[in-house]
Amino acid sequence: MLGGISCREYEAAAEAVPEAFGLARSSVSRRFIRASAQELRRLQERRLDDAEWAALILDGKAFAGDALVVALGVTATGEKRILGLVQTASENKRVIAAFLRALGERGFPLDQRLLVVLDGSKGVHAAVRAVLGDVPIQRCQWHKRENVVSYLPKHEQPAWRRKLQAAYAHPTYGDAKRALERLHRELRLRNESAADSLAEGLDETLTLHRLNVFPELGVSFKTTNLIESVMSRLEARTRRVTHWRTSDQKMRWCAAALGVMERQFRRGRGRDRRRARARPRRQFRDGRRRSTVVGRPRHGSRHICSHAGSTVRAHASTGGHHNRRQHGRRQHARAPVRSVRQRAGRR
Repeated sequence: MLGGISCREYEAAAEAVPEAFGLARSSVSRRFIRASAQELRRLQERRLDDAEWAALILDGKAFAGDALVVALGVTATGEKRILGLVQTASENKRVIAAFLRALGERGFPLDQRLLVVLDGSKGVHAAVRAVLGDVPIQRCQWHKRENVVSYLPKHEQPAWRRKLQAAYAHPTYGDAKRALERLHRELRLRNESAADSLAEGLDETLTLHRLNVFPELGVSFKTTNLIESVMSRLEARTRRVTHWRTSDQKMRWCAAALGVMERQFRRGRGRDRRRARARPRRQFRDGRRRSTVVGRPRHGSRHICSHAGSTVRAHASTGGHHNRRQHGRRQHARAPVRSVRQRAGRR
């Protein structure tokens, strides 16, 4: 059902699979209710003190007439987990604070100095300060950029997106802050509302720069993309439901979809992981390590195999067909010479 097949269409789809079971839509629905309820209990009750947490990402989304707030945690090893979800009418401080305290009761370290990534919601921001205290908060740079350019005419927005993106791309706090201040002065002459939007919470968009970890962690934590992708995939998996009857139905569907997505998560990316991926290539160029196969078996290419420190060429490296024809002629030309010598030796 999470793959897009409705109960009404399940019987027709299952006829193509001889091993299919539960052809009646009522039996499929009952099985899904039991499985999704079990997944919801697992998500809401599992312990969170079995890992070393490094970051917390919060985001809300309009869902079936309500607001759904999801918490995503990232461990010190880059593993991503869904911590929990809450259904609310809006992203207000009271609800989000109670949600965070419930995570703490399950073992999430609220007294630890975590990196918190937010999209700029004032209610979520106030709740984080009330529960987690003076933790470093990274405001989403993408949301900040889009908020600023929304005050500008359509034809000017692409240029200002590029300017803001270039300013945030500076690796050090000082360079990024000076570039953004120059843009703020320029915006003040062009559009004061856009300038005020840029100035609001500007320092929190540079938290990774201020902590001197932007080159390492910026690729994953400068925006809320990690959880935005979760929200978009959640919408894709639940779009076939057109009539939501109860709150329990909403929560079960969301929990089931989040459980499926969590098992497909990849580890968070950073500069160290990119270096690890690039290291074999550098070692190959330096000659310290040979990969098993390089390139394709085509004319002018070669396969390189590493065995006991020796390199075996499996294909001619230069010349293509022309050299092979010449090589063949040389072989044919030598054959009569060798035969003459052999005959001379016999005589």
